[in-house]
Amino acid sequence: MADPSSYRPKPGQIPDSPGVYKFRDEHRRVIYVGKAKSLRQRLASYFQDLAGLHPRTRTMVTTAASVEWTVVSTEVEALQLEYSWIKEFDPRFNVKYRDDKSYPYLAVTMNEEFPRVQVMRGHKRKGVRYFGPYGHAWAIRDTVDLLLRVFPVRTCSAGVFKNAARTGRPCLLGYIGKCSAPCVGRVSDEEHRELAEEFCDFMAGRTGTYIRRLEQRMTDAAEEMEYERAARLRDDIEALKKAMEKNAVVLADATDADLMAVAEDELEAAVQIFHVRGGRVRGQRGWVTDKVEAVTTGDLVEHALQQLYGEETGDSVPKEVLVPALPDPVEPVQEWLTERRGSNVSLRIPQRGDKKALMETVQRNALQALGLHKTKRASDLTTRSRALEEIAGALDLDSAPLRIECYDISHLQGDDVVASMVVFEDGLQRKSEYRRFQIKGFEGQDDVRSMHEVITRRFRRYLAEKERTGEWTNGENASSEGTSDGASADGTSTDSAPLGNAALEGDTTGNAFAGNAFTEEDGRPKRFAYPPQLVVVDGGQPQVAAAKRALDELGIDDIAVCGLAKRLEEVWLPHEDDPVVLPRTSEGLYLLQRVRDEAHRFAITYQRTKRAKRFKASPLDEVPGLGETRKQALIKHFGSVKKLRSATIDQICEVPGIGRKTAEAVAVALAQAAPAAPAVNTATGEIMEDEEVGASGTTTGSPEEPVSAGASHERRGQET
Repeated sequence: MADPSSYRPKPGQIPDSPGVYKFRDEHRRVIYVGKAKSLRQRLASYFQDLAGLHPRTRTMVTTAASVEWTVVSTEVEALQLEYSWIKEFDPRFNVKYRDDKSYPYLAVTMNEEFPRVQVMRGHKRKGVRYFGPYGHAWAIRDTVDLLLRVFPVRTCSAGVFKNAARTGRPCLLGYIGKCSAPCVGRVSDEEHRELAEEFCDFMAGRTGTYIRRLEQRMTDAAEEMEYERAARLRDDIEALKKAMEKNAVVLADATDADLMAVAEDELEAAVQIFHVRGGRVRGQRGWVTDKVEAVTTGDLVEHALQQLYGEETGDSVPKEVLVPALPDPVEPVQEWLTERRGSNVSLRIPQRGDKKALMETVQRNALQALGLHKTKRASDLTTRSRALEEIAGALDLDSAPLRIECYDISHLQGDDVVASMVVFEDGLQRKSEYRRFQIKGFEGQDDVRSMHEVITRRFRRYLAEKERTGEWTNGENASSEGTSDGASADGTSTDSAPLGNAALEGDTTGNAFAGNAFTEEDGRPKRFAYPPQLVVVDGGQPQVAAAKRALDELGIDDIAVCGLAKRLEEVWLPHEDDPVVLPRTSEGLYLLQRVRDEAHRFAITYQRTKRAKRFKASPLDEVPGLGETRKQALIKHFGSVKKLRSATIDQICEVPGIGRKTAEAVAVALAQAAPAAPAVNTATGEIMEDEEVGASGTTTGSPEEPVSAGASHERRGQET
């Protein structure tokens, strides 16, 4: 536990201006991000007598080892930078709302030539119109099924669309009138886009005008005695009204607003949001968070607004946001929302009428969500804590292993040897910390040697990071071990990159006050910088011994090692002749199995990806500047790689888009490559002549060359 006075900035060093600050722990991990109207006053409040601090704040400042800040010009900029840093660093002491599920949206892909209506989850994409979120995907499909009668927009996938265009026959929806069939040219791309625009307008709440227009067209058709067309319009109107009835009117003045309610206790808080468009509830979502910092209801509202609108612009931010309490101060938040929308946004507390009544409904939903979460969470927390305690007791550890790393080796009969590293923190997956490795130190199949190489490379990087920050005091050891395994040496310049981290800009004016200098230029967390309390390897005594030997060679003696053998689920420890056998009902054993299985899954996935790339390799891949389109053009023109190999440069130049320089490069690449083995008909086992093999071959291998008999046999090998 650190003493806050050891890293407290000197008087007068902190500017009296708006800004954002970060607290870091001894491993340089960002543990808290905050903003302030006056950095001097806010940071001074953290360095008072510990007895006067809130318990959660006291835990944070004693966990931290340094503080730094970035000065901005306005409070709105501070709000934006705080949101970016919280998203980037995922600090453990910040309020972070987490969805209990991925909410589905109704999406219209307006960025495509023929827009498609579909259900989408996850991050929003540019050029796609979103409606929702909805509580259930089936609710979206029911609504779309009703609306397709009136707005027959494409709903098929790209593969189905291309197949219909190739065959000239639409899918079933095209035959029953629920798709305008742009794939076969029944409507032009302009007409189909107009249909999609009308669909979006209806979903956005502009329903009354469109229904009145249909009613007028129905009346005109009846007067002209076109009764069949009038009947179709009547049925269309009924379908639209039925779709509208699924969302009852809650605000009579056709208001566009988001209503947010918060239910909280001393430890947790739940947020519920109702999205109201055109006076109707169009979507609902909810979050739950641990109150790891001392926050008011207004602070919780501010954090929820950041998460809700941090990635939104335009009409996705409504004109009115109703909340149970206002942030303090409210002006920067309101100005930030206005900037994101592009016009004025009202942020207020409803006082009376329909909006207050609806807010009470949202509040009841928040209370129910918090109660349900606490029922589930109590079991989860108890189980995870018991599992970690059982592991600590069985392995004779000083404390529960809050960070566990597990390693697994995967290959196919000695080819494409790879390794995986998965991370569990507090008994939960930490996927952003997963890493994967290519084994490059030797050729062939040797799981023990591979494990030694991976552990060595991973902890060399850890020592190198400690050396950079001044934490590693044994200079000789660090320099000899830590600097020899750079980004190229470990073979993981792409493979070991964090999964999904985004770059962070703007951290150029901060100052660090601790014994360690801040060395990361872009402010991103350092790779391999955080040590585990326990290393688990997938295997028995040999793999455990290899991992322990690697740590000993690096001079690391404060990290426990164990292995989990698949045969009898035995836990092996270094230098022990007999395994530790945990009871089959042990929560600790179950957690170790989950960690081991996740490492195995991650390794197998990577190994299969590498194998698939190798099978699809072609001599044409080595030609610089030759893309996929021109490769396909060459194969289509000549029919096979064998015929292309026998072609002259002048014949290759006859292919559209292929110049003489490229043709010469193709000829050289094919001349240097070994010819392919005979193609095999996988259905009959018959060896085929080259003329029988089409442009795409007959196997799952390369589109340029058919897979060989040897490769087909290799696929039947056993993965490990």
